Amino acid sequence: MKKPQIGITMGDPKGIGPEVVQKALASREIRKICEPVLFGPSEFFDWKKTKTLSDKECGRLSHLYIRQAVRAAMQRKIAAIVTGPISKANLNKAGYHYPGHTELLAELTGTKKVVMMMSGPQLKVSLVTIHEPLAKVPKLLTEKNIFETIELTNNWLKKYFGIKKPKLAVAGLNPHAGEGGIFGPEEKKIIQPAVLKACRQKINVAGPLSADSLFHKAANGRFDAVIAMYHDQGLIPLKLLHFEEGVNIILGLPIIRTSPDHGTAFDIAGRGIASPQSMIAAIRMAVEMVQHVY
Repeated sequence: MKKPQIGITMGDPKGIGPEVVQKALASREIRKICEPVLFGPSEFFDWKKTKTLSDKECGRLSHLYIRQAVRAAMQRKIAAIVTGPISKANLNKAGYHYPGHTELLAELTGTKKVVMMMSGPQLKVSLVTIHEPLAKVPKLLTEKNIFETIELTNNWLKKYFGIKKPKLAVAGLNPHAGEGGIFGPEEKKIIQPAVLKACRQKINVAGPLSADSLFHKAANGRFDAVIAMYHDQGLIPLKLLHFEEGVNIILGLPIIRTSPDHGTAFDIAGRGIASPQSMIAAIRMAVEMVQHVY
């Protein structure tokens, strides 16, 4: 079987993106499973050539690499994209006002509904809300967006991960999944109706379940993925288990896109100590997903 061409964006030039990309591309495993296509100049592998760039220029370049890679993927010139870490602050300084990759890629591909999933060897988590202040989360939850998150997660696990009948669990928003309404009304009014609707669509899903015990069960194989209501609810257990091997996936796009689950780590950039394990895991997962559909 021909090795798939995987596009890899460098990310913010002054972050650890260039370093982890370079280390990943030097990996014998990566060279064996795919043909990497780099978006971003290899000269930025040299820290001396990046440290003088302004924040605004870094934001502009980050956006350019993503835009180029998306165009190539949409034209089927590459089979998937793996994106290096970007700085939201630098994107904003360059005039691109996005909370992160998810929203940017949704706009570039013209996708209305996307879901952010974080995946590791033991745990997969999809988020109903992503980069939102915690105080706003209850008002942002609707039966519609919870159901759509369940549905997209189910469909992508079947299509891109080869799981014929995914077992999904939905976390409650409140302690003890609301304790019958004592700790909040969201479970009864919003989350449970979404779960029941998914069940009527023949999706194998349970919930709302108490988040304090749910992730332990999922990590031990009871569920294939967890639907979390907000960012930290899902990503704290994921990163606790898979800090160096977690992978970010955007569900719903017309293209396959993965990324490492870490940020730019400006504090260690240029020191040569950044681990490439999450980038390697992201490339490996992109290849695995491609193999399920091509």
